[in-house]
Amino acid sequence: MKKLIHIASICFASLFISSCEDYLTVSSPDQLTSESFWRDQSDAEAGISAAYSQLEYYIDTWEFAEVKWPVEAYREDIVEMGNDARNYPNWVELYNFTYTNGNSQFSSYWSNNYKGASFANQVIEKVAEIPDESINPVIRTQIVNEAHFLRAYYHLKLILNWKEIIIRDKYITNQADLSKPLSSREDAWNFIIEDFKTATALPASYDADNIGRATCGAANAYLGFAYLTCAYEQPEKKTEYLATALEALNKVQGYELVKQFASMFDASNKNSKESIFELQTSMSTANGASYRTQLHRWIGVSELWGWDEILPSQKLMNEYMKEGENATTGRYDSRLYETIFFQCDYYNDGSGRVYGYEYNDWFSNEDENGNYIPYNRPAFRKFMPTDYEALSNNRCAINVPLMRYANVLLMKAEVLNEQGHPEQAIPLINQIREIHGDMPPMTGTSQEAVRSQIEHERMLEFPLENWRWYDLRRWGKLKSALEEVGRTFNEEKNSFYPTPLTELNANDALK
Repeated sequence: MKKLIHIASICFASLFISSCEDYLTVSSPDQLTSESFWRDQSDAEAGISAAYSQLEYYIDTWEFAEVKWPVEAYREDIVEMGNDARNYPNWVELYNFTYTNGNSQFSSYWSNNYKGASFANQVIEKVAEIPDESINPVIRTQIVNEAHFLRAYYHLKLILNWKEIIIRDKYITNQADLSKPLSSREDAWNFIIEDFKTATALPASYDADNIGRATCGAANAYLGFAYLTCAYEQPEKKTEYLATALEALNKVQGYELVKQFASMFDASNKNSKESIFELQTSMSTANGASYRTQLHRWIGVSELWGWDEILPSQKLMNEYMKEGENATTGRYDSRLYETIFFQCDYYNDGSGRVYGYEYNDWFSNEDENGNYIPYNRPAFRKFMPTDYEALSNNRCAINVPLMRYANVLLMKAEVLNEQGHPEQAIPLINQIREIHGDMPPMTGTSQEAVRSQIEHERMLEFPLENWRWYDLRRWGKLKSALEEVGRTFNEEKNSFYPTPLTELNANDALK
């Protein structure tokens, strides 16, 4: 599938940009159009590959990291801006909640996801029109269902960040159709849910040449997340939505937790047995492919050849150390060491755990009087390469897990607890604590104790995977969490981003 993405995405981009001009009667016979492209099964495969290529906009070397993480992560209480990040006013606005609707980063985020939705819409409509003799009917159905998954995914990213969005449910070929009003939040969720439900008919797995495509497991995982979120947003339907969330999450089967936590984020264990949906990268440039990124530069601190854009917050460090050195290893929760580099005996024992001997003493420091400082600036290890050679390379091919089985287990625990069954939630929590954290079983058995433990576990599991903001909003804790770390936050104004100015200027229905 990957070999088709680059060429197909270029073709699709041309079709997307010119879609509002398709009504013109004069066209070149040599130019690909939405009418001439869709001829057979190979075109259908190329089309769905192009729709995948828009995931997180990772085919753009710069926008991949410089849009996704500032837009999603800078709002969270568990991260801080790095030194270099403060040189970019549009990022600082996101972190300080001083943005206007003209902010370039979330404007790009909005546009990128709608571009992906447009590609998916074209697949849904055009693949259905390919003559039966030119495509295997089973493959046709699968590709259309994949497009439904992707359309739901792109709309999900939008509804999680904007209070109201435009539902783009058809491929636009007429300029007049570009102007469309915002839909109600409930209607948007219903649209997303129906698409994910359609996608649950996808296969459970693929062969080695098609790893990364959406599966029924991915569709059910995101469907469960959608229902769980709606259970909080629509309290009058909470009982119903919790039940449907659990039903969907229970169908996510065939996955296991990975013992070596860091391996899922450093390219050493791509598409692991815990991975349900994962962004695929490659160092290959064959046939014009471009799936290498500079993620490790963006995540990495300056000491590790990075650009110093994002750091773990003190609140996150405190959370990792909250239970003390109580792991079976005799240290703190193992996820701390797998996620963050920091000054400690584990990293500064002289064995070169931080990229060899050069960094043996990186985390030790002295003040101006020569006194030893026991705690230096923490830095993210997550999404950093495993070895020094990869670290020094200007590009990397580190996959990004978008949905993991650990998330499914914690969502199931949350649903069960909210249904009044903390005793059923606790074993799921303990499973993650044992395998990922080397931690003993949780203490406490009440519903409130389990709620607190779920928040604790989600903080430790998902830094840089950008679930924290949506968790806090779901639980009604945005304001209290941000104020706790000294950040000014207006809940009414800043819980969602404003509709981008670019959309307001282009969409007559919003004027």
